[in-house]
Amino acid sequence: MKTRCGSARMGLALLLTITTGCAGVRPHLELPTLDIRQPAFAATLGAYTGTTVVGGNRVEILLNGEEIFPAKLAAIRSARRTINYAQYVFEDGQPASDVAAALAERCRAGIKVNVLLDAVGALAMPGALREEMSSAGCRVEDYRPLRPFALDRLNYRNHRRILVVDGLVGVTGGSGISGKWSGNGRQEGHWRDTDVLLEGPVVEQLQGAFAENWLEATGVAIGGPEYFPRRRLVPKGMVDAQVVRSSPAGGSTAMYTMFLLALASARHSIHITNPYFVPDEKMITTLVAAAKRGVEVVLLIPGAIDHNLVRQASRSEFGRLLKNGVQVYEYRPALLHAKTMVVDGIWATVGSTNLDHRSFSLNEELNVAIYDVDTAQRLERVFAEDLSNSSRVMYEDWDNRGIASRFLELLAFPLKEQM
Repeated sequence: MKTRCGSARMGLALLLTITTGCAGVRPHLELPTLDIRQPAFAATLGAYTGTTVVGGNRVEILLNGEEIFPAKLAAIRSARRTINYAQYVFEDGQPASDVAAALAERCRAGIKVNVLLDAVGALAMPGALREEMSSAGCRVEDYRPLRPFALDRLNYRNHRRILVVDGLVGVTGGSGISGKWSGNGRQEGHWRDTDVLLEGPVVEQLQGAFAENWLEATGVAIGGPEYFPRRRLVPKGMVDAQVVRSSPAGGSTAMYTMFLLALASARHSIHITNPYFVPDEKMITTLVAAAKRGVEVVLLIPGAIDHNLVRQASRSEFGRLLKNGVQVYEYRPALLHAKTMVVDGIWATVGSTNLDHRSFSLNEELNVAIYDVDTAQRLERVFAEDLSNSSRVMYEDWDNRGIASRFLELLAFPLKEQM
């Protein structure tokens, strides 16, 4: 499904290609030999990402609009002190109306509500929804507003999705606020997505990510027990987790390192779900190396996508992956937008990060890394269900693709660093 807003964002990316130049991640020429089951893996990941693994968390996987929006609305309505909400896509539709109304109601009840919207991602947000929140007393701000004399910064967007209520409950993942995120993810015109609800000490790290972006956007440093109630962050479950955030504009490419370390550490399986798969050479060779050492590598991507050039750029690399044993599937019922990865059935990550240059080198991104067999197995079951609604891409079919597809791949090549 191609949306007008999606077209506008792609058009802006083309403009930025011409006007701003391209950032890049630091080269990762060699990767350590790690075992994802051993404590050294978590310790290494923490060293590169700047956050530690914390225990005592409850983690709940939320699938599609039918689970994501009720959970978000319940959390918002439960607020007693503060709500921090950062969103990339905020468009029209019933979910947008419901979220705006719930935030406005809490503001009228005297709750402090901070809303941070990416200036590009929220281009299509109806003005009435912004006014509803602002007039109720919510503070609604734009992240890196569109200004003609700041084009060098316009290319760096806040792609994070963060909801934190009272510093105690958090929701993050890949979903946006729009009618297309409604439903069960298996109907044409709707999007298939995955979020995660968090309770416990790891919420403090999620709040810290919001605070970082809020400080840049407003100059206001939030703090104190209403935002960071450390004494109240008692254990809520048995899950170990950490929030990994990257801010390429500030020099951090932690997300790229996290993915490479996890891929290189796999011993049995790598199951990736991602909508925008435009990997660089190092990530391709790491996936191929995993397949060659006997790891089952399965990639699930959309059969249809909102940016056709991105799809063609992604498919251009299929040949090498398929010839080396990587399995590729395309999801058919709806547009796949979930961003998850499970390694060896015991470690998983859910978040906002696409496997492309834009996420690793340009955008502010956020993922939760989860060290828990039960959660990983839950995501494995979701992955298997999604595969049952997908078509496998075979090398022979890819190699016999038509001239039009090959032409679009060539057309997409110069734009890969904006995808």
